[in-house]
Amino acid sequence: MDVYGMLQKINGVLWGTPSLILLFGTGIFLTVILKGLQFRKLGYAFKIGFSKEQESDKTAEGDVSNFKALMTALAATIGNGNIAGVATAVTIGGPGAIFWMWIVGLVGMATKYGEALLAMKYRVKNENGEYSSGPMYYIERGLGKKWKALGMAFAIFAIFATFGTGNGIQSNTIAGVMNESFHINGTTTAIVLMVLVSLIIFGGIQRISTVAGFFVPIMAVLYMGGAILILLLNLDQVIPAFKLIFFYAFNPVAAAGGFTGVIVSEAIRSGFSRGIFSNEAGLGTAALVAGNARADHPVRQALVAMTGTFIVTIIVCTMTGLSLIITGFWDPTGGAISGVEHAADLKGGALTSAAFSAALGIVGEYIVAFSVIFFGFSTIVGWYVYGEKCFEYLFGLRFVNGFRIAYVLACGIGAVANLRTVWAFADMTNALMMIPNLIALILLSKVIVSETNDYFDNHYKAAVKKAG
Repeated sequence: MDVYGMLQKINGVLWGTPSLILLFGTGIFLTVILKGLQFRKLGYAFKIGFSKEQESDKTAEGDVSNFKALMTALAATIGNGNIAGVATAVTIGGPGAIFWMWIVGLVGMATKYGEALLAMKYRVKNENGEYSSGPMYYIERGLGKKWKALGMAFAIFAIFATFGTGNGIQSNTIAGVMNESFHINGTTTAIVLMVLVSLIIFGGIQRISTVAGFFVPIMAVLYMGGAILILLLNLDQVIPAFKLIFFYAFNPVAAAGGFTGVIVSEAIRSGFSRGIFSNEAGLGTAALVAGNARADHPVRQALVAMTGTFIVTIIVCTMTGLSLIITGFWDPTGGAISGVEHAADLKGGALTSAAFSAALGIVGEYIVAFSVIFFGFSTIVGWYVYGEKCFEYLFGLRFVNGFRIAYVLACGIGAVANLRTVWAFADMTNALMMIPNLIALILLSKVIVSETNDYFDNHYKAAVKKAG
């Protein structure tokens, strides 16, 4: 059995029914005990996240503003999972996979809220005077020293995920699009990526958050603008596309030609696994950067953090999914608009690129190409923060430069690696870091509720009045 086959067997177990129940069940559980907070307070959460009030609040401790913390998290989250990942989800699971991505995203907002809240409550200052946070800290400090092994397990799994999800997948997808659209070989892309990533990550969290705060809004506008244009040019197909999503969420996709069809369980599995890859709710990654935010109460940054899941899943992934469905490129038997290329011959980002090209011509291809490049690059940089926090927890700051060098080299390896093997490795590492984090969230749920009640009972009215 080759490496890919072995990884697929492992993923079959890790992403089996028990893990999906744990993931979805945790989100439902937190949604219930928080009384649907992610829906009730979404508007307020956006107001906090995109306001500048925390910039001038000298009483709040932290390294970066709420906005920069959100942008850093989005830099790591809005990546090629939203382009290549969604394309993979709909080709494997059919249009119905989008519905299950929505579900895991909506309940995942409560999960990400809990992660960020605990990150703020249990964050610590490192020897450089910067804040460090993450599941390993709230596991150890919130559950006690006897649980430290679980915290260490998360940190180890997260480091592996950093090299897979945050690095290998992104550099591989960038290299693929660079070759497809600009005929630049993988080796050249690998070298350029390594140089650029080095220049940013050796500057620390401040430089990374500044770069993220600049690039993320630009990237989102570019990609979303292209997707919205496709929808506007095909308005008559939007409602039918939504109908396909809802229908195939509960019904199998029939076999046609060489296409073997898709069963409902595959739509659910694909939607859940790619959904978690896209929005990262449940992985614990949001907690690794949330603790750097300046906030006078854990709930404030927790509310901001959960908006990231909404942006990524409900907005960005939906736009990608609709574009693929409308152009027909979700269907392995061919693209409806172009009538030339077949989805079965295309993978990942190249599939989304073909869909955009079919609707918008060469402009569409370049929109996706540049989006993949910038999304992927920002994700590589953003995920570096995650990896460093975990490395610091395990080994301190003494050897952090060695980790940086290894991370840079991984960009080069990922750019020339086998795509399906890299994706399979990323799926495995995501599941491995998800499990200890979700266990901790359930065990610390009373703390999440207590802090939430404290904020809305004692601080909320004053905060709203101050914001005007």
